[in-house]
Amino acid sequence: MENRISSFPPIIDSDSKILILGSIPGGKSLEKQQYYAHPQNKFWKIIFKIFNEEFTDDYIEKINILKNHHIALWDVIDSCERKGSLDSEIKNEEANQIEELLDKHTNIKAIFCNGGKSFKNAQKILGKDSKIPVFLLPSTSPLHTISFERKLEDWRIIKKYL
Repeated sequence: MENRISSFPPIIDSDSKILILGSIPGGKSLEKQQYYAHPQNKFWKIIFKIFNEEFTDDYIEKINILKNHHIALWDVIDSCERKGSLDSEIKNEEANQIEELLDKHTNIKAIFCNGGKSFKNAQKILGKDSKIPVFLLPSTSPLHTISFERKLEDWRIIKKYL
């Protein structure tokens, strides 16, 4: 399989207090070179709702909203082989250096995983006894079919760590 893909650099700065981890960008995100670019993915809608921000499609503005609210964003997988965009199709994965990122950014107080694959990998990378709490949140992917309202409600926990 020669469909090797790579994740994006982390979005993080010295003011970041929480880290949201996905698995690895899907096809639409890779094509646009933007986190959560698939129009059906609810990630950005959830973030904007939680913080009562007016929604925009402008990617630079989206990143600024994250930074203004002290949120860092990255993926657990640095590179892998995958057909399509399904996490279940991921093969031969290489992990991102999450521990190094956390060592450099000591303000991070909690990690939130966008879906099961991200959570499982984060636990593998950081160990079950991570000094920073790691939480599983429902995937914002359209393939995870619980309602938007339920996802939004579960995702509101991130505000408690800011």
